[in-house]
Amino acid sequence: MPQLPPIWYLAPFGAVSALIFAYFFYRSVRAHNPGNARMVEIAGYVREGAYAYLLQQYKGISIFFAIALAVFLFLAYGLRVLDPMIPWGFMSGGIMSGLAGFIGMNTATMASSRTAQACSESLNRGLKVAFRAGGVMGLTVVGLALVDISAWFYILNLIGYPLEKIAVVMLSFGMGASTQALFARLGGGIYTKAADVGADLVGKVEADIPEDDPRNPATIADNVGDNVGDVAGMGADLYESYAGSILATAALGMSAVLRLSATNPAISSFMINFIAAPLVLAGFGALLSIIGIFIVSTKEDAGMKELMAALNKSVYLSSVLIALASFIVCKTLLPSEYYLGIFLSSVVGLAAGILIGHTTEMWTSHSYRATRNIVKQGEYGSATVILEGISVGMLSTAMPVLIISAGILIAYVVSGGFHHVELGLYGIGFGAVGMLATLGVTLAMDAFGPIADNAGGNAQMAYLPKEVRERTDNLDAVGNTTAAIGKGFAIGSAALTAMALLAAYLEKVRDAFVMLGTKVGEIQYLDIRYGSVSERVEASLASLNQFIDYYQVNPLNPKFLLGIFIGAMVVYVFSALTIKAVGKAAGLMVKEVRRQFTTMPGILQGKTKPDYARCVKISTIGAQQQMILPAIIGIVTPIAVGLILGVAGVLGVLIGGLTTGFVTAVMMNNAGGAWDNAKKYVETGESGGSGSAVHKATIVGDTVGDPFKDTAGPCINILIKLMSMVSIVFGGFIVAYSPKIEALYTPKATRQIEQSAPVSPPADSILIQDQILMK
Repeated sequence: MPQLPPIWYLAPFGAVSALIFAYFFYRSVRAHNPGNARMVEIAGYVREGAYAYLLQQYKGISIFFAIALAVFLFLAYGLRVLDPMIPWGFMSGGIMSGLAGFIGMNTATMASSRTAQACSESLNRGLKVAFRAGGVMGLTVVGLALVDISAWFYILNLIGYPLEKIAVVMLSFGMGASTQALFARLGGGIYTKAADVGADLVGKVEADIPEDDPRNPATIADNVGDNVGDVAGMGADLYESYAGSILATAALGMSAVLRLSATNPAISSFMINFIAAPLVLAGFGALLSIIGIFIVSTKEDAGMKELMAALNKSVYLSSVLIALASFIVCKTLLPSEYYLGIFLSSVVGLAAGILIGHTTEMWTSHSYRATRNIVKQGEYGSATVILEGISVGMLSTAMPVLIISAGILIAYVVSGGFHHVELGLYGIGFGAVGMLATLGVTLAMDAFGPIADNAGGNAQMAYLPKEVRERTDNLDAVGNTTAAIGKGFAIGSAALTAMALLAAYLEKVRDAFVMLGTKVGEIQYLDIRYGSVSERVEASLASLNQFIDYYQVNPLNPKFLLGIFIGAMVVYVFSALTIKAVGKAAGLMVKEVRRQFTTMPGILQGKTKPDYARCVKISTIGAQQQMILPAIIGIVTPIAVGLILGVAGVLGVLIGGLTTGFVTAVMMNNAGGAWDNAKKYVETGESGGSGSAVHKATIVGDTVGDPFKDTAGPCINILIKLMSMVSIVFGGFIVAYSPKIEALYTPKATRQIEQSAPVSPPADSILIQDQILMK
């Protein structure tokens, strides 16, 4: 059993510390005054609805996980194309992800009335209550993910698994978190936007009553949706990215050491250090996020920019400290000739995360021109508002794409990728870990948004004084921007994580070859063709480039190209289905709200209490029914393509999904955020204020943007990671059975030519490639 480096224990220590402080912040928020009886009653309705929804969702997910577990047990113990530990790691990842979402939602529903009450005392106190409640979500996600990963790493190492096997087996554990994240984000997104759209269209536009007015039957469902979609859903989403980046980078570290030790055997002793480094950095990040949450505060007369500065200072401080921690980790664990490049890769990831946050703020905050231009277009009607918002979303894709592209290239170069491909990919993965190392703070900022939104709703429904609603509106406006920044951050981290998972998939393919050899008692070789000459390389020693050559992953291979087309298509079909799902559920909500207004006229007069529970039930049923088909498409596509088109087809699907999905998700996120804040800007008194023609036009824009920014957009970044994880878990199955299906449509003559190509004897693969290239 390899000895764990002493610094490794910082990972579980950071995890436990994060959970302890999450509990501390929970108790701190709970100790605040929950407000008057009316505020407590409203918060109770929201909490009851949120619990009812999550209970129903977890029942459905439990059935899926039971079926998936049975499939994985068959693959592991029946077909023997899966490691026996993977089914149990899959379950633990899903359970931890679901638990993190539940704890975050529980805290958020408890915090809404307390934030509203705190705002009646001071703006600074309201900010602290909301942000620390969000901090519970952030630290819980970080703590549970690190506990899960650290525990499995320690157990597998203890029972004698080789390090090469540990890295690849643990990589597959991420599918449980990915699956849970998709169901949580997709179901929660459909729920919240069905309620939001229904409440806005009938309440604001038709009945001309304010947002969160207690006379609106859908307002409780709307507030419930903020919690199940933007708190529980986002928590599960970023749990998946966080765990996926650590696991993928660990696997790439193992691959880098295997490749480097071929020419320098002394490097092989560093394998456990390369695997442990991302875990240790994440442990440091958990500790430093606690400091970041503590320092958030603001002055009483703070405006939008001052409030954003108060939140941003926690991110900046955490980022500077994590950069210093990264230097210590790399210097301590990695070889002297490589540590500096890997350290710089983590700094690049940190910088990319901050820059994406800034560009998102520029395109979505009403402090900037892009959102204010949407308001100007509102003078001409809702159609021009929609056109302007779509163009804002499209234009906003440029900077994030360039930032991520530059980040990937710089991380690859500084870590030595042009000398050793595997080392460059490890650098990219380390960049993703660096970006997500401060997740405790960045997720706190994101969860702060729906908590502030719910506090505003609570203040409105409890008829609190005007100045209280103004304070909650200030926090809500900032929360809209932080939520947009959080979504931008989630998309950016998903791109880097998916890039790392792409390379990690080839490691799983290598492991599948080795497992097949063990199954039949033979060493597996790759017969790689270069024109009329072939070389034979032992699969366990082949480089990633040699696997790419073996499977002909290039633009001239139609299997690869078809995979790219299918991957791009899946993004649009998935998005269409999620938006249609919101439309269907919202239609039912609109009918119900209209019915109540018509059959119970006392509601609008304030004499009759609306039937809130009926609207909550409509959203719950609609979300559960409509989320199934999009989820199945995301899970089944890479398996079906892999069996028909092989490994090259799977890589094509992952690349098509990543590139198309990243750009589409950024566009939807920023367009939706800009539409939402344009409406908020009008509600501050601009362009005629609430109730004006411009206001109604921006409400329509916000309604269109709701499923963009809170359903389809956020779910896309889960989709691209889930397809990668599914490909990794089913990698052994595809390697074993896809050749049999491909043989059905591959011309026999072609197969004979491939089999008759001259094969060179096993030798040093790099030398053979050089000889072939010289010829």
